[in-house]
Amino acid sequence: MKKILVSGCNGQLGRAIRREYKENEAEFLLTDVMEGEGIYALDITNIDAVLKLVRKLRPQVIINCAAHTNVDACEQQWDAAYRINAIGPRNLSIAANEVDAKLIHVSTDYVFEGNGTKPYTEFDTPNPISAYGKTKLEGESFVKEFAKKHFIFRTAWLYGDGKNFVKTMLGLAETREEVSVVCDQQGSPTSAVELARAIKHFEGTESYGLYHATCEGATNWADFAEAIFKRAGKATKVNHVTSEEYKRLNPNAASRPAYSILDNYMMRLTDTYRMADWQDALDEYFKTLER
Repeated sequence: MKKILVSGCNGQLGRAIRREYKENEAEFLLTDVMEGEGIYALDITNIDAVLKLVRKLRPQVIINCAAHTNVDACEQQWDAAYRINAIGPRNLSIAANEVDAKLIHVSTDYVFEGNGTKPYTEFDTPNPISAYGKTKLEGESFVKEFAKKHFIFRTAWLYGDGKNFVKTMLGLAETREEVSVVCDQQGSPTSAVELARAIKHFEGTESYGLYHATCEGATNWADFAEAIFKRAGKATKVNHVTSEEYKRLNPNAASRPAYSILDNYMMRLTDTYRMADWQDALDEYFKTLER
């Protein structure tokens, strides 16, 4: 049975990945910042700690789900963002080579500046405009440099079992009759389940490289909120506001790409793999919330 080490195992994606594998398919070696039942404490920014644990456990696959994902906080916490989003992936890559493991790293649509007019492919040049995007791009560079067997999956607008936009909107709907949501940022909402399925599929191959991995189709945040309320049977009104208006109300907010739709070109080119449409994935997500 293959051994898979998952960093950031308690996050949305870490949980989704574990559920995608049947009990006899893999032995999971779970790590997170805090130790817990069946979970190793691991600070991925500490190279000695990473090497010590990986040498001890000797996984065949390392999946890095750990990241500093608070986009606004990254602007004030550059050092922490670089350590977690760049140095951490470097350390895991070095350790993966030590035991000849595959390294799977998750990145973001925010590596692009967002002034495009057509979906970005893996061959378009990144140019991030936020600390989050810049540190995630540095993480990609380290993975390419240090991990011989690597997969990089850029995803977007992720939601799953944990804190996310869908649950934030549902929470607001409980106490508010209307909410204001940005309407001029376009992207592809992606369920953690769909991303986990893609990761599992490619993990079993030797098709290493960089992949865009988002649900098909695109929308904006305001329309996404309306789709959420419709499925939840909520009458909450969504006020469409511009990024400029939002920035005036939230001056410490980081700049975000206006257009960050990704084209999963390499998935189709390499393996004819297709991810679900974002609306179908959202339907599936709501079914899990009803259980």
